[in-house]
Amino acid sequence: MQLKYNSNYPSVEDLINQAKRKIPRFAFEYLDGGCNEDVNLIKNTADIRDIELKPYYLSKHIKSEMKTELFGHTYDAPFGISPVGLQGLMWPNAPEILAKAAYEHNIPFILSTVTTASIERIAELTHGRAWYQLYHPAEAAVRDSIIQRAEDAQYPVLVVLSDVPTFGFRPRDIRNGLAMPPRMTLRNILQILGRPEWALKTLIHGQPAFETLKPYMEKGLNMAQLGQFMNRTFSGRVNEERIAPIRDKWKGKLVLKGVASEEDVQMAIRLGFDGVIVSNHGGRQLDAGQSAIASMHPIVEKYKNQIKVMMDSGIRSGVDVARTLACGADFTFLGRTFMYSVAALGNEGGNHAISLLKIQLQQVMEQVCCERTEDFPNHLIK
Repeated sequence: MQLKYNSNYPSVEDLINQAKRKIPRFAFEYLDGGCNEDVNLIKNTADIRDIELKPYYLSKHIKSEMKTELFGHTYDAPFGISPVGLQGLMWPNAPEILAKAAYEHNIPFILSTVTTASIERIAELTHGRAWYQLYHPAEAAVRDSIIQRAEDAQYPVLVVLSDVPTFGFRPRDIRNGLAMPPRMTLRNILQILGRPEWALKTLIHGQPAFETLKPYMEKGLNMAQLGQFMNRTFSGRVNEERIAPIRDKWKGKLVLKGVASEEDVQMAIRLGFDGVIVSNHGGRQLDAGQSAIASMHPIVEKYKNQIKVMMDSGIRSGVDVARTLACGADFTFLGRTFMYSVAALGNEGGNHAISLLKIQLQQVMEQVCCERTEDFPNHLIK
């Protein structure tokens, strides 16, 4: 697909500023914030930005190619779109906008269990190329039903989320009434009135809902009952006993997301996972943890040849993608960058963000004389 981006927004900071102007404050803060004091949120990107690359200016160089093979499919870039919850709250139809753009640009889109589009709708838009992230349900029957729906829709990759044994403590969301159960305060209503385009499009598309979970919910739940349903449905942590049946049932590729320790990677390998995504949920769960890139270093050194090692959390730009690949990641995922872009530019946000990231990454590859994405570690200054 031809790369085309809006030159008024050539950086992620430009998209952040425009998104802040376009959507209500409670929606922006849900997207932008971390947990507790945002220590790990800030550290995620700061630690990536400390990584330096070495250029080889006099080396023979014909061209740089960012196509990357992963799980039997060759993607046009070494990055994909991370799963994000409540996307339709931040911009109406956001998951559909991003899924369609991901398909057109031939990169993976991961659908979250708790976002606002259904398994079936995203499969339709991506012609069966999207990945699905499973928040592990407490009930085996719900788990099996969701897995069967993903299989019927021909999702090639199932991503099991491991880093939400409890919902993160997020002060902004609590103040804004977006903790479970959510509530609409007078302050939030005034914020909506100040964002008429967002309000009108939300009115047209309808109030966002957990579309994938609708078959398992009683009709007509009020906000308090919805909160109780979510807490009841997704209570309990993922462990070996809960994972083993998933590996038995799922015939496609299986990925464990939220990995932050060598011990968890060892278990993933033993249980037959095909890949891991090193992640700390974008700094939204454990403020006292390491940055994702710090967690990834020893995992790459020990296990890169045994399992695909991917990473998200803290990656914001194409340059950040390059830095992360240089540290040994096989593939990368970004969440907030894409959501900032959709919140800022609406229907054009998906294509804009992907084009911008591709252009930034291509420039770095040509600048340092890197021919293939897997060659980036040769440019890492240790």
